[in-house]
Amino acid sequence: MTERKPEHLSWEGFAERQIQAAQQAGEFDHLPGAGQPLDGIDEPLEQDWWLKRKLKEEKASVLPPLLQARLEIEQAREQASHYKSEALARQAFCELQTRVKQLLTSPLPSPPVFVLPIDVEEELERWRRSR
Repeated sequence: MTERKPEHLSWEGFAERQIQAAQQAGEFDHLPGAGQPLDGIDEPLEQDWWLKRKLKEEKASVLPPLLQARLEIEQAREQASHYKSEALARQAFCELQTRVKQLLTSPLPSPPVFVLPIDVEEELERWRRSR
């Protein structure tokens, strides 16, 4: 637990004392990124820069569900040529189709977005042509 600030010390002095104690204890040694330049140090800060960085690090998404589904459909189409067999391609598109249908039939707290269900056979035909 953090010690309380003694009344005779200023906040600056109290903080400095804690920093020095941590340095002497080696608590700042071997931190991730030590000796490396800071990412984006020369770029201007945008509003909510820290939130964007955190979302990127966590690979998180803040898109409404239907927009996320549209993005996943496009990504699946782009990645389709990497499937080694039709069975793997079919499985991927069937899973995505199930997810999209579920989203389309459930009430969503997001703005209306036009998303068509996936036609698995049509996607497999695209997959065959791309090979």
